[in-house]
Amino acid sequence: MTDTEHTTAAGGLSAVTTERDGIRVISLEGEIDHHNGPVLQQALQASADRGPRVVIDLRGVQFMDSSGINLLLAAHHDLTKAGGWLRLAAPTPAALRPIQLVGIDAVIECHPTLPHALHP
Repeated sequence: MTDTEHTTAAGGLSAVTTERDGIRVISLEGEIDHHNGPVLQQALQASADRGPRVVIDLRGVQFMDSSGINLLLAAHHDLTKAGGWLRLAAPTPAALRPIQLVGIDAVIECHPTLPHALHP
């Protein structure tokens, strides 16, 4: 892993961004909602600027609403357009439920663990 970046919202979402084998990994902890969405958006933008391959580690997410879904879709679109990809790793039940309800798992690769997402 190289250069780690931390972003935290007062409302309870933190994002730690690292790099593994040229893939940016954004590890989230807390709630992804309208108030905390800018934390995820900032981490995604910083990652996209450094390379088009991004994995979002969701194992620390306790809640996600439609604003999180919208951010994931926008990031997927932007990264794919840049010749890369977005993958989701280790979603908690709280994150997996909205992902499956909306059908995001049919659009964005969703893996059971971080190692699976890094090396499918």
